[in-house]
Amino acid sequence: MKKAIAAFLRHLARERNASAHTVRAYGEDLAQFSTHLREELGREATPADVDHLMIRAFLARLHRARLKKTSAARKLAALRTFFRFLCREGVLESNPARPLLSPRTERRMPTHLDEGEVSRLLDIRPESDADLRARAALELLYATGVRCAELVRLDLAEVDLEARMIRVLGKGSKERIVPFGGRALEALTAYLPARLRAAPRTDALFLNARGGRLTDRSIRLILRRQLQKAALARRVSPHTLRHSFATHLLEKGADLRAIQELLGHASLSTTQRYTHVDTRHILEVYNKAHPRAR
Repeated sequence: MKKAIAAFLRHLARERNASAHTVRAYGEDLAQFSTHLREELGREATPADVDHLMIRAFLARLHRARLKKTSAARKLAALRTFFRFLCREGVLESNPARPLLSPRTERRMPTHLDEGEVSRLLDIRPESDADLRARAALELLYATGVRCAELVRLDLAEVDLEARMIRVLGKGSKERIVPFGGRALEALTAYLPARLRAAPRTDALFLNARGGRLTDRSIRLILRRQLQKAALARRVSPHTLRHSFATHLLEKGADLRAIQELLGHASLSTTQRYTHVDTRHILEVYNKAHPRAR
C-alpha cells in the first residue's frame, strides 16, 4: 500500500500539477486509511485487499470519532481518486470506493470582501522593496482571481505588461490567459525594477528574501500583516480575494461563463455558487432602495 500511495502522490505532483498543500492533504488522508487497514487486518494491506466494506468501516470509524462531514467527504474523495489512479495503472480492475455515497454536507457560501474592504486592504504605501512586493502580489490576486498556488508559480515570462495579461498554469496543467487592470499594472511596474535587481537570472515573479520562489505560506503571512495594518477584523485568506474577484464581477453584470474561464473552473456548477451570493446582494439593494420593500 505504501508504494502505491507514493506512486499516486508523485502522479499528483508531477502529472496533475497539484499544489504542495493538496499533495500533503491527500498523503495524510491515505496514510490514515492505511493505518486503519493495518489495524483491521493485523498486517500491512495491499490495494487488492480493499473492498467497499472496508472503506465503509473506515467512514464509520470517522463518524464515531465525530469528524465533520465535510472532512469525511474529503477523505472519501481522496480514496476515490487514489483507487481510480490504481485502476488506470492496471493495479486494480475496479474502484472499491466508487459505490459509496459521500456524506451529505451543507454547501457553504464563499466568503468575500466588499469593495470598500478591498480598497482598505490594498491601500499599501510602499516604504521598502518588501512593501512593493506585497502590493504587487495582493493587487494581482484580486485583479485576476488566481489561486494562491497559481500566483507563486508565475514566472516573469508569463506576465505581459503591455497587454495586461498573465498566462496561468492551473489545476490539471490547464493553461489559461487572464487579464489584469490598471491598479495591478501600476503595482507590478513599481515592483519589477526591485525584483530584477535582486535576482536578474531567476525566473520566478515573486521572490523571498533569499532569492528563492515565494511560497503559499509567505503570501498568507503578507496578507495577514496587511489585514492588521488595514484594521480589518475578519478571517481573510488568499482564496477570499479570489471569491471577492468573482463576486464583484458578477455584481457588475459579468457573464457566468466568462467568470468560469477566468477562474479556471472545470465545471460551471462550481462557478454557480456565486449566483447565490449575488442574489443576497440583490435582495439587500432591493430592501434598501424600493419604497415599498418594508
